Amino acid sequence: MAFDIEKIRSEFPILNRKVNGKPLVYFDNAATAQTPQPVIDAIVDYYSNYNANIHRGVHTLSQEATDKYEEARLKIQKHFNAKKSFEIIMTSGTTHSINIIATGFAEILEKGDEIIVSALEHHSNIVPWQMLCERTGAVLKVIPMNQEGELQMDAYDQLLSEKTKLVFTNHISNALGTINPIEEIIKKAHKVGAAVLIDGAQACPHIKPDVQALDVDFYVASAHKIYGPTGVGMLYGKEEWLNKLPPYQGGGEMIKEVTFEKTTYADLPHKFEAGTPNICGGIAFGAALDYANAIGFDIIETKEKELLEYGTSELLKIDGLKIYGTSSKKTSVISFNIEGIHPYDIGVILDKLGVAVRTGHHCAQPIMDFYKIPGTVRASFSFYNTKEEIDVLVGAVQKAQMMLR
Repeated sequence: MAFDIEKIRSEFPILNRKVNGKPLVYFDNAATAQTPQPVIDAIVDYYSNYNANIHRGVHTLSQEATDKYEEARLKIQKHFNAKKSFEIIMTSGTTHSINIIATGFAEILEKGDEIIVSALEHHSNIVPWQMLCERTGAVLKVIPMNQEGELQMDAYDQLLSEKTKLVFTNHISNALGTINPIEEIIKKAHKVGAAVLIDGAQACPHIKPDVQALDVDFYVASAHKIYGPTGVGMLYGKEEWLNKLPPYQGGGEMIKEVTFEKTTYADLPHKFEAGTPNICGGIAFGAALDYANAIGFDIIETKEKELLEYGTSELLKIDGLKIYGTSSKKTSVISFNIEGIHPYDIGVILDKLGVAVRTGHHCAQPIMDFYKIPGTVRASFSFYNTKEEIDVLVGAVQKAQMMLR
């Protein structure tokens, strides 16, 4: 697909609407990306033509829905380069995926075992591990960060030991945009025999992870970050690890045989997929990956890098504006504050001017505590955004500054 920005933007219906009488400038892509028409069409097609439960029915609609759903699993397998399709578990999103692993490891960890997370984590990659430590007596350790928003890898080396059983970090920070050195993190963890889970929620809209090349044990993502619907995501796990872990939930689909005396569990992936799944969401997830791959992640990365560089240079021209997260390795996220002004107040005025940004701690409160700030204004760009929209953002921030000082 040749990159034609006007054509691209026309494929996202929501970009045509107005907010408070102003053309929408959508810079909250790190929270959720917008959905293109081909994905919307896939959702409408499902409910219009073959809405039925899957894996259980002999009738035509059920068979069609099952085929489409399993085709989507194959698309996800191919996209992430998983070795086998049953290593892809369909979930409700990244948080669900993380909790599956955290719950499973509760039966593996022992008192005194150690697990490591990074200082750059989203709350969904902190709280489950704290709960796991409370249940097992394991000890949670944290890789510290520096002022640029980068992990201190020398400190990580000191944290690793024969007691380390699990290491968890995000691929890209949702709050700062920092791209973490996950290849190094994975390799060093494996040297001490630890498993590694990578939270790819923020990475997957921008890059195309190869789970086999990374040699990662678990990788998780959400469809709505990758131009798909909310309420669906995926957990990749190496076959040997998924076979070791117990089921997360009991119910239909995840069983092989049930009697009142004993139940045996289904093979992968169904062992972790209890109940009726988000069938339409899974199918639309596959359609979203088709759309992104048709554009090409090399093109997406190039366009978003241009937006990041332009946005950074233009925003820094504003007096008193400070950007948090200044690593040379980051993606299209700019978190900033203006001296003397609360980020929430800026966000409210930007909304009145049609500019959608995120304000607050971005479910990454430890990062804000590190910088000793209440939160930031976060502008996050996608390939369908433009430099002209960034100009609107800059003008809106300047207007907010004048109004609030």
